[in-house]
Amino acid sequence: MSIMPGRTAVCDLNLLAAPVDGSATVSSNPLNFTSAPSRTVYLGNIAPEVTLRELLDHVQSGVVEDARLFPAKSCAFVSFVDENSALLFHSDAILNRLRIGDRDVKIGWATATLMDPLVATRIQSEGATRNVYLGNLPDGVSRYELTKDLSVYGEIDSVKLLSSKGVAFVHMASIGQAIHAVANLQRDNKIYSDRRVSFGKDRCAYVTKLQQSRAAQFLGLPEEDAVRMEQLRDRDFVSNVLLQQAAATAAIATSAGGPNNLGNRTIYVGNLSARCRIEEVCNVVRGGLLQSVKFLPDRHVCFVTFADPTAAAQFYAMASLHGLTIQRRRCKIGWGKHSGPLPAHLADAISHGASRNVYFGNVNWQDPAVAEFFEERHLRQAMSHFGEMEQVNAVPERRCVFVNFTNLESAIAAVEQVKKWPQFQQLKVNYGKDRCGNVPVES
Repeated sequence: MSIMPGRTAVCDLNLLAAPVDGSATVSSNPLNFTSAPSRTVYLGNIAPEVTLRELLDHVQSGVVEDARLFPAKSCAFVSFVDENSALLFHSDAILNRLRIGDRDVKIGWATATLMDPLVATRIQSEGATRNVYLGNLPDGVSRYELTKDLSVYGEIDSVKLLSSKGVAFVHMASIGQAIHAVANLQRDNKIYSDRRVSFGKDRCAYVTKLQQSRAAQFLGLPEEDAVRMEQLRDRDFVSNVLLQQAAATAAIATSAGGPNNLGNRTIYVGNLSARCRIEEVCNVVRGGLLQSVKFLPDRHVCFVTFADPTAAAQFYAMASLHGLTIQRRRCKIGWGKHSGPLPAHLADAISHGASRNVYFGNVNWQDPAVAEFFEERHLRQAMSHFGEMEQVNAVPERRCVFVNFTNLESAIAAVEQVKKWPQFQQLKVNYGKDRCGNVPVES
């Protein structure tokens, strides 16, 4: 059993906004995770200085038809080609409390509109997207030149130039603008008359590793199941799984804690034995990477904060349904104080492989001085400079040691700084796998 991220992004239903001129009423219940009344998502409380690229950097749910910013009204609209993509973005933005810059973004539905028939036809017949692919480019072409040449067809989202391959990808603000560019660029600008001009894949429609991981967790798929894991490369399949996750997460979080509990990542584990150790709590927590573990032995409780609200909801559901036992004592399970959103720098670190578990490889246990330094008591003392640990696991036969911190911030600091220490300069230093991220097993 599994569930997915949740987090409270509240939409002011009295706000007026529209996909074309910012004036139509935002419609429907913003906490509806099962159906989309429109292909267009409204985003409010957007800072005037936010660029189109910054906005769309947060969109990873499907092909975008059109994106528009209205700085004067502090809002934006993102229209997708299909409603499922819109629903996935809408759900994820609410559950994870989307932030752009230093502002919490308000999420809602804009009034439904029909797609331009020409755009719909070109999507169907040619696979049209916002991405204009340029091939066989001459040496020396610059991003500035590409931006100048393509901006005559509309606003540009991003330009990616691969000079060594002679290709570029220019994302326009809308598919309509990209269609105009593909149809006319070679004729309008002689520089491109003998260049390849066609459509590329929308950067907002790629299946990310994080999305694959979430879908696998929800389906209970082990990484070794290559056949099933291959399905997670399919955008439609992954989108459907993530939508199921979002609906399940919202239902679990709100049934126990009300609407304001959406997106909470912190789980309360109580009724712990006086002899319980923090390591034992982490040994039974499964379903997702942890941001932190706060153990209060004098109160016999522990607060476990997941990186992903979906994982928190999954663990809550599993523990509530099947029970959680530590030292033959049944624990009490509940929701802790709302965690708020995962800080952006931690989300970025996780996307690059960060976890609470720090790996030290190539340890020469035959060297007495090295063996003494990496003895658990000494290593704990050295690593305490970065923060509290819950487990140190030495594996001499593999010439490595794993140090599990109670906080992701501590592990990140250790990986960044310890390489400068003389005892670690000849070692491999990286992140290991957080055992709490393993697929939960029903007992």
